[in-house]
Amino acid sequence: RGVGSAPTASRNPRPSSREPSCPASKVKPGSGICAYGFEKPSAIQQRAILPCIKGYDVIAQAQSGTGKTATFAISILQQVELELKATQALVLAPTRELAQQIQKVVMALGDYMGASCHACIGGTNVRAEVQKLQLEAPHVVVGTPGRVFDMLNRRYLSPKFIKMFVLDEADEMLSRGFKDQIYDIFQKLSGNTQVVLLSATMPLDVLEVTKKFMREPIRILVKKEELTLEGIRQFYINVEREEWKLDTLCDLYETLTITQAVIFINTRRKVDWLTEKMHARDFTVSAMVSGHSGSLGVIQGHSGSLRGQGWSVVTQGSLRGQGWSVVTG
Repeated sequence: RGVGSAPTASRNPRPSSREPSCPASKVKPGSGICAYGFEKPSAIQQRAILPCIKGYDVIAQAQSGTGKTATFAISILQQVELELKATQALVLAPTRELAQQIQKVVMALGDYMGASCHACIGGTNVRAEVQKLQLEAPHVVVGTPGRVFDMLNRRYLSPKFIKMFVLDEADEMLSRGFKDQIYDIFQKLSGNTQVVLLSATMPLDVLEVTKKFMREPIRILVKKEELTLEGIRQFYINVEREEWKLDTLCDLYETLTITQAVIFINTRRKVDWLTEKMHARDFTVSAMVSGHSGSLGVIQGHSGSLRGQGWSVVTQGSLRGQGWSVVTG
């Protein structure tokens, strides 16, 4: 629903018996949308998907938790020509973690289509990446500005058939110093490339990008009162004194069944302090902080996936789009 007026998919390589029947079946990724668990579109999805599918440049000002990743993922998958073995959509994200999360969403939504998506990020084997880009030519590439520009500049990633360029969390990318790489990437794309920009805020440097590279964009604003998603219950505890917070937090963990959570803290020193205090009380905790590169690094505990391990995480910085329960202190 909300995207039902888009063109019907021309082919589907997977057996139709696998496809669930749902209201979104009129779009190419319809079966993936339903299998992913979406029941109805969010505010941004209602407003942005159709303009994106129709090829307009779009500026969407929206916070995390609004469904913006699925918005551009669905729009990309609707426009991808599956028969064409070439990269047709490029998505930039400020961090490796977010790029990988976006890749997972695109792969999940495009599962029944047979669409391919590759995460082009630093910290991975360059030779394997080159082989992936040249031999497989994934339909969609999601990556961080530095690695994407490197692959474009060395001609391992071809811009020839890229018709949609998405900048996710544009304000975050520019604040991390990626302005030059973003501009250089723009220069390598066709002048007819559709541009979709998503940003929580619209500072001057983001507005500069929109004026320089976008053509009469459609502007969409998701208001703060529209951010709360259905099915999510929110609670707060008014802790009157700073020194009472630790006991209050531990009381929560002892009272509630919490399998995984994120505790946001504003300084690295307090991250270390709270991690030590919770360890002393026999809570399983891992600390994660933002490094100079902006990526998250595990300071204590395993460096692999934390999902399904019943861990709590004490973190400084952002875990946008990661699907965790959140406690703020």
